Amino acid sequence: MGRRDDLIETYAEDLRSKCGMQPDMDLLTKVTIGCGPAIYDADASTVAAGQEHELETVKDNFLIKKLGLTDGPQLMEAINQVIETYGKSERNKYRAVVYYMLTKHFGKESVYG
Repeated sequence: MGRRDDLIETYAEDLRSKCGMQPDMDLLTKVTIGCGPAIYDADASTVAAGQEHELETVKDNFLIKKLGLTDGPQLMEAINQVIETYGKSERNKYRAVVYYMLTKHFGKESVYG
């Protein structure tokens, strides 16, 4: 297994153990690939949930640009809900896991068709 496969398994384990959900491995793989080289960078691979500008970046770059959603309060509500599900006290919130949960939340799996 390559490094990306190891990371995908780490993300799947986070979804199972920390988020209480059984991951769709095909979708998780596609979301992870969509994150590009960021998954290999210690800082970029995680979402700093306590930093408002980081959450705005997730909203603008992922929800609006990638998933094609319309801006509105429901986007930040969904991000906060995902952070809550992941666990506010969880130090490492992997970007791929957050993006996966947001994709599922909005039913936008077709973006990764």
